[in-house]
Amino acid sequence: MQTTFRGKDFITLQEWTKDEINTLLDVSFDLKRKFAMGESTPYLRDKSIFLMFFEQSTRTRNSMEAGMAQLGGHGNFLDTSTMQIAHGEVAKDTGVILSRMGHGIAARNCFWKQGNKYLREMAKYASVPVMNLQCDLYHPMQGIADLMTIQEKLGRTQNVKVSIIWAYATTHKKPISVPLTQALLFPRYGMDVTLAYPKGYDLPDWAIEQAKENAEKNGGKFRITHDMEEAYRNADVVIPKNWGSWVNNESEEVVDDMLEQYKSWKCTQEMMDLTNKDSIYMHALPADRVNEVEDSVIDGPHSVIYDEAENRLHTAKAVMTLTMGGK
Repeated sequence: MQTTFRGKDFITLQEWTKDEINTLLDVSFDLKRKFAMGESTPYLRDKSIFLMFFEQSTRTRNSMEAGMAQLGGHGNFLDTSTMQIAHGEVAKDTGVILSRMGHGIAARNCFWKQGNKYLREMAKYASVPVMNLQCDLYHPMQGIADLMTIQEKLGRTQNVKVSIIWAYATTHKKPISVPLTQALLFPRYGMDVTLAYPKGYDLPDWAIEQAKENAEKNGGKFRITHDMEEAYRNADVVIPKNWGSWVNNESEEVVDDMLEQYKSWKCTQEMMDLTNKDSIYMHALPADRVNEVEDSVIDGPHSVIYDEAENRLHTAKAVMTLTMGGK
């Protein structure tokens, strides 16, 4: 078990060893048990974290704010449109100053080709741990909660057949960070991973290469298909979720001709019937219930979305406790 975390950044799980991730999971499960029993967990008493949001948030903001309060500290929500960032203040200056006023910085910045660079620039100069609340490339908070949920529901990860499936949606052009994070993380735990999407919705080549390497090194499997039904067939876990065509088209336009070709990419009861009998349906939320998934599925017996969402609280608390803890 890894025990040295204080001051460690949490920008991508690729930069955390499996020992570190396993410790993070152990702490998450322990915090969840204590939460259920009403036990006090004041591990970060008198500490503060700055929570910077360039975009909207429900689960991420509240898991961090509520989580920090439950750890005995304070989460200071910062809408970046009301910060001097809006007037051009650079990441270095923000990181240095906030470091001197508190004990951690967390940020969500999903702007394509900007978000991850911004986080890394801030982390370069910050003297406290910097946590990624979702950027254009990674969503490690979601990834660790998803891994926790799979372990919790199936009791194993080795040889679990998990399918990460693109789904049609029109709400906004969503980041690739959730499927990319899952594609990199799940093969490290020996899972048989299928990434399914219509042509045009590719993930970056470097991410696919890393996913294949992770599978080879850890006894997992990773493959890509453009056949939706093939992805559902005999799956233990399905994660049908929309993501944008950022790799091939940097336009911020939500609905275009390519998107409209793929309305049939929807999680229906018919698709779920192709999965294994005890399969689980997961989604990072918010789901586009009209387009991505039928109510009969997301509200049905296979769905674990609310347990998955709750686990965001416990994993967020674990990340903060480990990276900000100690005297």
